[in-house]
Amino acid sequence: MIFLELFFTFFKIGLFTIGGGYAMLPLIQDEVVAHGWLESEAVVNFIAVSESTPGPFAINIATYVGIETGGIFGAVCATLGVVMPSFIIILIIARIYDSFKKNRYVIGAMSGLKPAVVGLIGAALVSVGQTVFFKDGVSLSAFTRPEIYIALAIFAVMAVLAFKKLHPIIIIAMSAVIGICVGFIPGVVI
Repeated sequence: MIFLELFFTFFKIGLFTIGGGYAMLPLIQDEVVAHGWLESEAVVNFIAVSESTPGPFAINIATYVGIETGGIFGAVCATLGVVMPSFIIILIIARIYDSFKKNRYVIGAMSGLKPAVVGLIGAALVSVGQTVFFKDGVSLSAFTRPEIYIALAIFAVMAVLAFKKLHPIIIIAMSAVIGICVGFIPGVVI
């Protein structure tokens, strides 16, 4: 039954990823493609859409996958699945936080999780970059396409603006406008 499969798949994703939506990206992409719910390119396209829509990334993508595979009830099942583990864990932690916040093992575990989250976000970056820019594998011919240089230029401009503490909404809006404008250049596909 698709509804249970959606719920338990996204429950697993929500349970085993720490660090939020970006850390979930590799697992979401693997699970969604493995189940045949979306093609890899569709996942990458929706990552861009879910980043520009209000709400948490993981909820947006779970809702989208759910509605694509099981309609409205599929969206509800997938969304509840991805949210439920965090909700349960936070309820438990809130009840017992004072008793373990100074525990050296807990402090050590949290210190160890920080680099793991950075690694998962990096893996997501590599996975999405590979799907977008190196569909046929990494080769020097990929570097002859203007899309790579346009994307790098947009990234560089947005990184500079982020370091200058420009409001994130302005950066997102500028990225969208630049991407749309570049999309009108003949022969360039981003």
